[in-house]
Amino acid sequence: MINMLATIPLRALFARLFSLVFFVLAFTLVGATVMDVVGQFQAGQPLMQALIKGVNGSIIALAVYELAMVIRSEYSGRSESHDVITMMRRTLPRFIGTVCVAMSLEGLIMIIKYSQLELAGNLYYPVAIIVSTALLLAALGAFLKMAPKDQTGSY
Repeated sequence: MINMLATIPLRALFARLFSLVFFVLAFTLVGATVMDVVGQFQAGQPLMQALIKGVNGSIIALAVYELAMVIRSEYSGRSESHDVITMMRRTLPRFIGTVCVAMSLEGLIMIIKYSQLELAGNLYYPVAIIVSTALLLAALGAFLKMAPKDQTGSY
């Protein structure tokens, strides 16, 4: 009991430090994405290409921001439960959902891009991304189905 109490402040300190790092990284990615899109507009790049790059950067920034939120909320020491399974049942669906949205959008953007450039031979890559997204969602569903719902270990 005393050992657990001694590690909570260190855990909270590292949680705040890592969440701060990821927040700064997410906001830096948003700024870099905006500057990249504006730079492409000024350089005379096609509108669709600039917007696709903006969406890609924004999705990555959103995933990093969501990771920072998960770290801050679950590991900062304010959590009422320290059960690992309970914490994972709460945080994994949010984070995996954000990652799956990012992956599926990336795959769909690549499909549109390759079809516009008539590069049908390269469609294996975006299809692999979309299949990976489906497998990731299926794995999340299997985990949520098999993991105990409470601390007593009952299903």
